[in-house]
Amino acid sequence: MHIVIMGCGRVGSALAKALHRAGHSVAVIDRDETAFRRLGVDFSGQQVLGMGFDRDTLMRARIREAHAFAAVSSGDNSNIIAARVAREQFGVDNVVARIYDPKRAQVYERLGIPTVATVPWTTDRLLRAILPDGLISEWRDPSGTGTIINLPYHQAWAGRPLQELEELCTVRVAFVIRYGSCLLPTADTIVQEGDLVYAGAVAGGIKTIAAAAAASPEEEH
Repeated sequence: MHIVIMGCGRVGSALAKALHRAGHSVAVIDRDETAFRRLGVDFSGQQVLGMGFDRDTLMRARIREAHAFAAVSSGDNSNIIAARVAREQFGVDNVVARIYDPKRAQVYERLGIPTVATVPWTTDRLLRAILPDGLISEWRDPSGTGTIINLPYHQAWAGRPLQELEELCTVRVAFVIRYGSCLLPTADTIVQEGDLVYAGAVAGGIKTIAAAAAASPEEEH
């Protein structure tokens, strides 16, 4: 595939090198010529000097051949403008923009531009390093408001309907890992000791969910 990347900072250069190593055709755009040094001597993809939302610059990066476009510069406005130009003017279906402001990310998601809000994502990664056994997001949607969690629950839930745990915690269980295999739950699924429960939840309710799951079901009824 041919992928165009706007921004040759730490994220953009790392992404470009990874795609290049995987055998893809890569064009990297940056307005600072010295930024291309991050790509290293082994990178043989295109290095295009210019603004990533400028039509001529994008044409030089072969945007019309692109299967994907990633806007990962340090500016929210530049990233979203470039992503919209790539999608709306050049018809690139697979676009993504890095956004620092989570509130902006929600707006752009509604416009159909997938975004990565770096603050929630980075926070999740740090929390996983500090509290590896805690209730931490396994995945968070780009707007930062929806999440998939590994739900630790009180041992007394073993033998009770999974649906009860789901309703009490206000989550939707996506799947259960049981004895190393993935199980898609039904209305009749019973929690077994050792089950790893993965559920979808609203990110803002994590503390309430954790408290509810940690309590014995006898305490809740």
